[in-house]
Amino acid sequence: MAGLHNESEQEPLLGDTPGSREWDILETEEHYKSRWRSIRILYLTMFLSSIRCHILTSFTSFTFIDPTADTSFLGWVIASYSLGQMVASPVFGLWSNYRPRKEPLIVSILISVAANCLYAYLHIPASHNKYYMLVARGLLGIGAGNVAVVRSYTAGATSLQERTSSMANISMCQALGFILGPVFQTCFAFIGEKGVTWDVIKLQINMYTTPVLLSAFLGILNIILILAILREHRVDDSGRQCKSINFEEASTDEAQVPQGNIDQVAVVAINVLFFVALFIFALFETIITPLTMDMYAWTQEQAVLYNGIILAALGVEAVVIFLGVKLLSKK
Repeated sequence: MAGLHNESEQEPLLGDTPGSREWDILETEEHYKSRWRSIRILYLTMFLSSIRCHILTSFTSFTFIDPTADTSFLGWVIASYSLGQMVASPVFGLWSNYRPRKEPLIVSILISVAANCLYAYLHIPASHNKYYMLVARGLLGIGAGNVAVVRSYTAGATSLQERTSSMANISMCQALGFILGPVFQTCFAFIGEKGVTWDVIKLQINMYTTPVLLSAFLGILNIILILAILREHRVDDSGRQCKSINFEEASTDEAQVPQGNIDQVAVVAINVLFFVALFIFALFETIITPLTMDMYAWTQEQAVLYNGIILAALGVEAVVIFLGVKLLSKK
């Protein structure tokens, strides 16, 4: 009886309709649960990556680190993030095509953790602190190159029916990080600019460094979860498990996905639209603080507060839209 019970637990999912999930032997229950655990870990990875990006965009903290930094240099700091991500994304993408995706994910998060630690120690150099800030922001952009790996893994590990909803969840997690990133600094404002100093390791814990230290801790936690839970999975449009170049434990009974023709026009159009959206966002993110200070005569504190509310409202709007996309995709 025990043997029969164990066999029934490992029995593949079966159904009634040919060519669909309900008819073919697509995957075992164990594989299905492992696949979705891995996808949800990547939801978390995207969320934390978005938080790390937006924690370092406060104009107040930037000028506190180096008073000689002006508004134009802030633009270069913001641009260094995009440049780092632009360079790193194809590299991590190519890496993930031939090796387990854990590798580029872990390396990219380690780079982000290092960037946060560098930001926390920007007070130590006697001069040129703004250039160290530029390097920290660039490293953070390199770490954000894992977005391509997260999206490609999710697309390859979901069936056609699951894909739109899963990609909407990815974007929603990114939008939530966009909302909560600037909020973290506000939450730690009670610590003050001076805060306390840990003399043994020369670490200042104040309202500017606490958010990035928290981000570094969450990055380390993210790495531990990836090592413990993430597994390589790939399914075809019907949800049938398939072989993959970087599959860790490929078995002989897995199906190969036939390579069809790629719609090049659609790929180019989507990339152009994505470029335009990010272009607008980067411009808005860069100039919003100095622009509102000049146009409305806001103080620096007012600009941080009111712009934080505006960005949070935009993030909430984005979450609502992604939820709508998720619901409409089921119809």
